[in-house]
Amino acid sequence: MTATLLEPGLRRITAPNPSPMTLHGTNTFLVGERDIAVIDPGPAIDSHMHRILDALEPDQRISQILVTHSHLDHSPLAGPLSEVTGAPVLAAGPSDWGRSPVMQKLADAGGIGGGEGVDQDFTPDRVITDGEVIVGDGWQIEVLHTPGHMANHLSFAWTGALFSGDLVMGWSTSLISPPDGDLTAFRSSLTRLAARGDRLYYPAHGETVLDPALRCRDLLDHRAGREAQILAALQSGPATPAELTARIYADLDPRLVPVAERNVLAHLIDLVERNLTTPHPKLAISARFHAA
Repeated sequence: MTATLLEPGLRRITAPNPSPMTLHGTNTFLVGERDIAVIDPGPAIDSHMHRILDALEPDQRISQILVTHSHLDHSPLAGPLSEVTGAPVLAAGPSDWGRSPVMQKLADAGGIGGGEGVDQDFTPDRVITDGEVIVGDGWQIEVLHTPGHMANHLSFAWTGALFSGDLVMGWSTSLISPPDGDLTAFRSSLTRLAARGDRLYYPAHGETVLDPALRCRDLLDHRAGREAQILAALQSGPATPAELTARIYADLDPRLVPVAERNVLAHLIDLVERNLTTPHPKLAISARFHAA
């Protein structure tokens, strides 16, 4: 399968890693006509690296490898691809970078779980920061720090489009699993993106998002609705995240129940920070949460 041309100077190759969490697989993007920026090289699958390299024309070279965030379906191929091409790997930082003080405290204390799918070995060759502009032959990409799905999550703006990683996808909402995921940061990032006016989003899974501002608002509304469900459920009595998940989610694919429980926990942490719930005996995955 060849790379799909999305618009002049942009191609997409989808990795062969379909799952309930990745849909058809991870989208790897090739930006540029001569110097090529690879965005999200994907999982460590040899056939996927061969497809990336085979997509290069004789006068093209990979000059930069950009990673939106360090989950195992996004970052592991960055190192091998860098070794073959000599291109540096650019990202916000390693997998434990950028946590809020609240999430870092929870990570240090333990008992909160999380860490699903994190590429613990990931370290970029060069750290890039919010507002920085990466320049290649005939293109430039602006870096936006967009935490929420993961603390080191970046989005990349290019010619009025945005590579939104796992923060905004058209087919599903994002997993937010503390302490790497942070619902408070997720809402802030969505609000920031919704105000930008980008013409479309290229997410890391699924098809192009054609109305970005509307999709951001829909995701914010979805989170507000889930919060209301959690608060309503707590009126029936204290509950653990697992018990709340069973109360709230009906007819959910059993494979996605652990994901739903992590999202519920993310909401509960946000509600604790806003003094709308209280955990007993302490904030942990096993805690019973009471309505304030």
